[in-house]
Amino acid sequence: MEVYDPRTDRRHDLDWLRLIAIFILLFFHTGMWFNQWSWHVKNNETTVSFQYWMVWLHYWRMPLLLFISGAGTYMALGKRTPRQFATERFRRLFIPLVFGMFVVVPPQIYYEHIADYESYAEFYRTVFSFVPYPAGSFSWHHLWFVAYLLVYSLIALPFLIYLRSAHSRVFRQRVTKLLSHPMGMLWIPSGIILLSQVILRPYFPEETHDLIHDGAFFVFYLSFFAGGMIMYASPALWESAGRHRKTLVGFALLILIPFYVCYFSLRGITQLPLTKEQIELTFDVTAIFLSWFTVMAVIGVGQHYLNRPKPWLQYVNEGLYPFYILHQTVIIVIGYYICQLPWSIMSKFWAISFLTLLCCVSFFWLLIRPFALMRILFGLKPKGRTTT
Repeated sequence: MEVYDPRTDRRHDLDWLRLIAIFILLFFHTGMWFNQWSWHVKNNETTVSFQYWMVWLHYWRMPLLLFISGAGTYMALGKRTPRQFATERFRRLFIPLVFGMFVVVPPQIYYEHIADYESYAEFYRTVFSFVPYPAGSFSWHHLWFVAYLLVYSLIALPFLIYLRSAHSRVFRQRVTKLLSHPMGMLWIPSGIILLSQVILRPYFPEETHDLIHDGAFFVFYLSFFAGGMIMYASPALWESAGRHRKTLVGFALLILIPFYVCYFSLRGITQLPLTKEQIELTFDVTAIFLSWFTVMAVIGVGQHYLNRPKPWLQYVNEGLYPFYILHQTVIIVIGYYICQLPWSIMSKFWAISFLTLLCCVSFFWLLIRPFALMRILFGLKPKGRTTT
């Protein structure tokens, strides 16, 4: 197998995995209409069956996207100076974040409280009261990912510079030696993540959880972002995931046993000789291992099978960021009307999913991709530049 140069080579498996991760988000957020978890809007009929697959996706969908983003951020530094890198991150992350908070996100809040307003214009004035959601109408909702990615990129810049320098050679060699074996790749990072949560979660209990003030949440996702940077910086370490993919997949499947045993026990479907607090603790610990194990399994399988160039993949990849920015709003707007129809849950689910995909792709190709201003607002590079 060829060894890639992380300084110059493009990994097509990252493009494929980014595409897969975005599709997962599409179906996950559509499913939020129909499960029994709390969300902005709900169908009049819900089902617990959606939760059985969504609870699994919940614990690794965003960690996978942060891991891929960490690898992509390492690549984005490329031949740029640190100043150029910071400027590029500002343009591609901060501008879409602000635009999204004033244009893309407000319709989500409006449809959640549509009965309280006579028109969207009446509602939209409340956004400029700058009262944070849920008490008010000012929020980033799903664009928390963009905000976190911006902060991660900037605070990681000194480490990125170090990783790309010759001074990091010994560090990279030691990390590669520790993590190249599947047991090290699985247990050492997940153990570090677990330790961070043991230390931080008492200070950030779940009942006070929010994306602005939750340091445990911030560090949890930062761990995956940093993991992507470190693994991508070492060709040998990255490719070891592909060589050991069967072991990684095996552990990702095995961890599902205690994960679902605890989950079903908490729902009263199975019985365990433990207190509810002990089961909840076991579930939380298992979920952390599931997150890392599953991400590593996906990376390993992708590294081995998906590093294949396709002429259309780069064009599709360009549209994934605008798709992410748009998708939840489109799901809520379309879903509001679909869910008023006398259809079955599955009919509504597939209709919302398909129409969201169609609308977001059409919006990208017709209204975003061709126009310079729209490209800036949605974080795209000027036309003619290579996407990284």
